[in-house]
Amino acid sequence: MQYFVTGATGFIGKRLVAKLLARRGSTVYFLLREESADKLPELLAFWGVSKNRAIPVYGNLDAKRLGVASEQIKALKGQIQHVFHLAAIYDLAAPEEAQVRANIEGTRALVEFAQAIDAGHVHHVSSIAAAGLYEGVFREDMFDEAENLDHPYFMTKHESEKIVRRECKRPWTVYRPAMVVGDSQTGEAEKVDGPYYFFKLIQRLRQILPPWIPSLGLEGGRVNIVPVDFVVDALVHISHQERKSGGCFHIVDPVGYRVGDVLDIFSKAAHAPKMGLFVNAALLGFIPKSVKKGLMALAPVRRIRNAVMKDLGLPDEMLTFINYPTRFDCRETEKALKGSGIRCPNLHDYAWRLWDYWERHLDPDLFIDRSLKGATAGKVVLVTGGSSGIGLAAAKKFAEAGAITLICARDEDKLAAALKEIREHAGPKAQVHSYSADIANEQSCAEMVAWINENFGGVDFLINNAGRSIRRAIESSYDRFHDYERTMQLNYFGCLRVTMGLLPGMVAKKRGHVVNISSIGVLTNAPRFSAYVASKAALDAWTRCASSEYADLGITFTTINMPLVRTPMIAPTQIYNNVPTLAPEEAADMIAQACIAKPVRIATRLGITGQLLHALLPRVAQIVMNTSFRMFPDSEAARGDKAGRPQLSAEAIALQQMMRGIHF
Repeated sequence: MQYFVTGATGFIGKRLVAKLLARRGSTVYFLLREESADKLPELLAFWGVSKNRAIPVYGNLDAKRLGVASEQIKALKGQIQHVFHLAAIYDLAAPEEAQVRANIEGTRALVEFAQAIDAGHVHHVSSIAAAGLYEGVFREDMFDEAENLDHPYFMTKHESEKIVRRECKRPWTVYRPAMVVGDSQTGEAEKVDGPYYFFKLIQRLRQILPPWIPSLGLEGGRVNIVPVDFVVDALVHISHQERKSGGCFHIVDPVGYRVGDVLDIFSKAAHAPKMGLFVNAALLGFIPKSVKKGLMALAPVRRIRNAVMKDLGLPDEMLTFINYPTRFDCRETEKALKGSGIRCPNLHDYAWRLWDYWERHLDPDLFIDRSLKGATAGKVVLVTGGSSGIGLAAAKKFAEAGAITLICARDEDKLAAALKEIREHAGPKAQVHSYSADIANEQSCAEMVAWINENFGGVDFLINNAGRSIRRAIESSYDRFHDYERTMQLNYFGCLRVTMGLLPGMVAKKRGHVVNISSIGVLTNAPRFSAYVASKAALDAWTRCASSEYADLGITFTTINMPLVRTPMIAPTQIYNNVPTLAPEEAADMIAQACIAKPVRIATRLGITGQLLHALLPRVAQIVMNTSFRMFPDSEAARGDKAGRPQLSAEAIALQQMMRGIHF
C-alpha cells in the first residue's frame, strides 16, 4: 500500500505516518519543502525507517499542484492508493492572510495534485471549526448549516472543506477532529494551544492558594477535547474501510465537557485548588455589545485586559470558546470504530499526564532565563545598607551574577571589610564598588547620587535596604519623640532621596527597577513597632503612587514585606534569640527574585493572612495582636533595664515557634 501525506512533519502528521509505516509492505510519500530538507534525518529516525519507505516529495503547499515537479507527478500517477491532507494552520491567532493561503489555497492545490496523480482516495483532515459557532448539535451529515463563521479560523476551515466537497473529482472522505491535545499514554505534545492556554492560570492559583481551598470557576459552554493517539488510530482504522465517496466523521469525545469541568479536571491533575463554585459565563451576555465595545475603547480598561491576558499567556481568540455553543454528534464514527477497540479515553484518566508533560517540557517559563545572572549581569545595581546583614548577602549574589555592584553605608571600615568579603565570594573579576554615605543626610546622599551618575551613568536596579528598626511600646516612648523622627528620616526620607535622585536617569533610559525592603509588620500592624512600621508604611504608600506614575515609562517597583531576619539590627532584642528567623541569605533570595520576576509585591503567606484579617475582621485582628503585645514584654534596651532578661510564659514560647517571621 502506498500513501501520500501532507503535513507529515506536524504533530498529528508525524504520528499518522508512523502508523501507516507500521502496516506491512507500506510506503509513504510525504510533502516536504526544499528549505526543510535538513529535517529528513530526524524524521526518518522518528519513524525508524530508511529513505526507501519514507520518501520526501519536494514542493510547496501554496503552489499549483503543490509545486511538485512534473516528472514526480508522472512517476506517482496511479501509484498512490490513499492521500492524507493534514497540512494547515491550526493557530487561532494566525493572520487571516496566512490562514487563507494555507488552509484554502493549500487544500485547492492538494485537490489538483490528487487529480493529477489519479489518487485512489483523498482523506481530508478538517476540524470541528468547520461548523463555526453553530447553536446546538452539529451532525456528521451537516455542512451548509454551519453558522457564525466570522473568525478567520472557522471560515478557512469551512471553505477548505467546501473545496474538497465540490471540487475534488477523486473519492473523498472528511474527518473533523475536536481540539487535539497530547498523547493519552505519555502526555507528549509539541505546542501550547487549546486547553493548554489555561494551564498557566491554574499554575498561578496553585502557587497562591493551598489545594484544599475551593476557588471560583467559569461554567461556560461545552468544549471537545481528544488526545492525538485516539485521532491517529481512528484515522488509520476508518480510512482503510471500504466505503463510498463523500463520508464525514467526527473524531470527538462523545462525552464532551463544559469549560468549567475541563478547568476543574486539570486543576485536580495539577494539585491546584478545586473549583467548587461555578459562574455561568453566559450571564455576561446581558451586557450589550455596544457597552462592551465602549469599555474596550477606554485606554485603562484595554491596558488592564491586555496585561492580564499577556501575563497568563491567553490569546484573545480563546475567549471565543468560553461560551462555545456547539456539540457534536459522532454516531458514524462510533459505528466505524465498533469492534476495533479504539475509543476516546476519559479525560479524567489522562489529564494528569498532559499536565505533567506540559509542566516539564512546555511551560513557557522554562524557556525564559529566570536566573539572577540573566536579569542583572552587566547591569548596575545599588544596594543601600550593603555593609552587613541582608544588604551584604544580596550584594554577594549580585556580584556573583556578574552585576556591577555598588554598596553604600555610613561606616567606612565596615564597607572596606564588606568589599573584601564580596570579592572573595564572587571572584577577582567581580565589579564591586563602595561609597560611604549617610542617606539620612541630604548633602551626603546628593554627593553619592552624583558619584553614581558620573561614574556609572545611573543604575538599573536600586535596592533600598538601609533602614533602622526600633522595638519599643508607645507607652515607653512618650518622652522619645526623636525615635519617630530618626526612623522616618532614614527609612522613608532617606530611601526617597536615593530613589528620586536616580529616577531621572531611569526615565532617560526608559528602564529601571526599584526594590524597597519593607516589613511584614506593615501587613500585620505589629505592636511595639509603631515608629518602624509607620516609616515603612509611608514608603509603601509612596511606592504605590510612584508605580502608577511610571508604569508606562519602563520603570517598575517591588515591595518586599520582609519577615524577621537574623541581622545586627535585631541583635539588641534578646527575646529574638529563640524566635525562628530567616537567614540573611534567605532574605537575599527574596531580593533576587524581586529583580528577576519584578512582581509588585513579595510577601509571606503569614503576612498576607494578617493583612486579610485586619481588612475583613479588624476587631479580631486587634484582639490577636493585643494578646501577643501583652504576652511579650519590651526588651531590656527598650526599657533601659540592663539587669535581667524578661521571662517568657509557656504560651509565649509556643507562639514564638508557630509564628515564624512575625514581629512581636
